[in-house]
Amino acid sequence: MQIISGRPAALALSAILALPGWSAVSAQQDNPSDYQDPINVHGALPADLSELAEGPEIEGYISARDGDQMQVTSAEGSSTIVRIADATRIKARGGFLGLNRTQLAADALLNGLPVTVETVQWGGGLLADRIRFKDDDFETAAMISRGTAQGFAEQTAATEALRGRVGDIDQYNIRGTTNVYFDTGKWSLSPEAQYRLCSAAAQADSMDNALILVVGYTDSVGSQEYNQVLSERRAGRVVNFLQQECGWAPYRMLTPTGMAEADPLVDSEDPASLAQNRRVAVNIHVSKSVDGMNSGL
Repeated sequence: MQIISGRPAALALSAILALPGWSAVSAQQDNPSDYQDPINVHGALPADLSELAEGPEIEGYISARDGDQMQVTSAEGSSTIVRIADATRIKARGGFLGLNRTQLAADALLNGLPVTVETVQWGGGLLADRIRFKDDDFETAAMISRGTAQGFAEQTAATEALRGRVGDIDQYNIRGTTNVYFDTGKWSLSPEAQYRLCSAAAQADSMDNALILVVGYTDSVGSQEYNQVLSERRAGRVVNFLQQECGWAPYRMLTPTGMAEADPLVDSEDPASLAQNRRVAVNIHVSKSVDGMNSGL
């Protein structure tokens, strides 16, 4: 397997997430029943692909892997099986995480990874000549893969257990909630969100012994695995901004969490409702004992 570092026009993960049909193109492992019949071709894969007829260029995400075959699902939901040979070139583009990987094996082509595949025709099917992706997309897919290997069922159970406690932590009263919203698949903060966050911090600072709890959410589009990662990234981004730009002390911050698609503000699948559910809630908490003393003054 040849590994090359360079600048491909890889399909960005954020572009996939922005598509209306994201439920069909989420970063997830498809069910075995969704995997197409394998290509049954006998004989060794060719070592030289230069003389083979050019095939179509395929853009999408890797939705299944089986040996030297991978299934790529497009933005429209159609799936194509492509084989991977030793002569297949894998080209990674450095992203904001700066992985700069130079030694990647075929198993680096993880489920959920957005790719652009240049193909050639061979044996009645398609063979990958070159596969391109972005390093930051690879890191996201790796996070999901590691989480899946560790058992997302356990993480989901823990998330659901936390869900019942976030809104009413035993020892605190909620004195205010500020929501900031995000574009599909994004965790960057808009200027409006930044203003609202510093306003929330100022409000909390005016209360005696107030703490802030940050909870990230996503809409219901996409896999639970990816949405869990995305909600945690949104919560982390808000925490960083509150501390670095709004001057909120870390010791006055309750442990942030991501709740994926749990607790939607609006239980609907229309675009406006989905937009309201892509949020981070900044909750101001005050100890019940302190709050009780203040209310008696």
